[in-house]
Amino acid sequence: MENSFTRYTDSSAVFPSFPIVQHNFLGSWDVFLSLFHIFTVLPDPPLLVAIQDPPSRRSVLPTFPGFMSFAPPPPGRPRVAIYVSSTLNQHLSCSTVFHHSSEMLSVDVFSPEGRFEYPHRSLRITSVYLLQTNRPPYRSILPQRVFSFLSYPHLVLGDFNLHHPLADPCRSLSEREFTISARYFDAAFDIPYHLLNTPGVYPRFPFDIISRPSVLDLAFANTALSSLVSSRNTPLSSTGSDHVLCVITLKPPAIMLPPPTPHWALLDLDEVGKALDTFTTLPCPAKPMPSSLSRWCDISSTCLTSLLTSHAPSKRPCPLSKPWWSPHLSSLRREYHRFAKLSRLDPSPLNLSNVKSSRRTYFKAIVLAKKTHWSDFLSSATPRTLWTAKRFAFDRLPQRFLDLPGASDPGKVAETLLDHFFPSKPPPPPAPPPHAL
Repeated sequence: MENSFTRYTDSSAVFPSFPIVQHNFLGSWDVFLSLFHIFTVLPDPPLLVAIQDPPSRRSVLPTFPGFMSFAPPPPGRPRVAIYVSSTLNQHLSCSTVFHHSSEMLSVDVFSPEGRFEYPHRSLRITSVYLLQTNRPPYRSILPQRVFSFLSYPHLVLGDFNLHHPLADPCRSLSEREFTISARYFDAAFDIPYHLLNTPGVYPRFPFDIISRPSVLDLAFANTALSSLVSSRNTPLSSTGSDHVLCVITLKPPAIMLPPPTPHWALLDLDEVGKALDTFTTLPCPAKPMPSSLSRWCDISSTCLTSLLTSHAPSKRPCPLSKPWWSPHLSSLRREYHRFAKLSRLDPSPLNLSNVKSSRRTYFKAIVLAKKTHWSDFLSSATPRTLWTAKRFAFDRLPQRFLDLPGASDPGKVAETLLDHFFPSKPPPPPAPPPHAL
């Protein structure tokens, strides 16, 4: 269930970073006021605050200037809440997603120009507060509802009330604790989601001196979001709660542009011919040795290449450019989109027929260009590029394992290694016959 609460107003807004705060307030108004007053003096205040166990009065959340609060609808006291900064509210479009539970709430942040990572235009943040129950899975929300497959970036964070060795490797877990937490971690890793917590860093410190610190506040990011996570830290030691404030910062990854290359098709042959008439190289050694001759060839070829490069304009291809693309495909694409636009304005039989024929011609040309480029790539393959060609053909790296005699699969390889390094003990010698009396 979705409910739009903001409207996109400015497409030129750019957020160099996207800080998100997660904190358990223990239902305390003092923790709420102290923390939000700290946000007003920070140089980089959070754009979104995910809260577990927020303070409320008659199911109404407290307000604070500069933030808009959202919580699951009644009945019942809200167990989670999300506060959206007015800065984010003014520039991007947001909508709430309800999950028919007071312990789970999501917010979708939409950017028409794909602010987060191309081609994704949406980002979902889900705040979760799992409460203990007496029935399986012994938590208030099923793992399949917490972790769902999304094609766009998704961040799941909150107080999970789970103990798992991946988050807290130094903790001694009971079989029941591991069984309960493994269901949620397995559901997350199967999609897959990546755990953002640093193992052994405790976000919860109980007030009593008997209980030990624990890792209950967890954060998971799916594959589409994992490359955008810049850091997850705990900048404040205490806010009055037994949970420590967690800040997750999202930043766009640095795009490594390909280096500029000479555009040989635009080479001015007349100017190059004039430059070659006056081009001279170093004299060849009188008594060439292999090393001196090789050095002379390298210097001469470098000088000639520099001369040609200086007369050729540089080009820098787009990171999304395809090596099989051609100007002919560009013209077919323009023609197809022109007919498609005309058919939307005037869906006459003639325009629809032109759209179908142009689309068929355009996509057939793409398939032919890909096949031609692949054939040319295979025909010019070298021993160094054969493995790359095999990866492209199989679409993934094949599984590799040791090649042992009589072992054709990983299971047999494991059995062979175990039998070799850990041979079975010989049977004990037979017992001597009893002595005759």
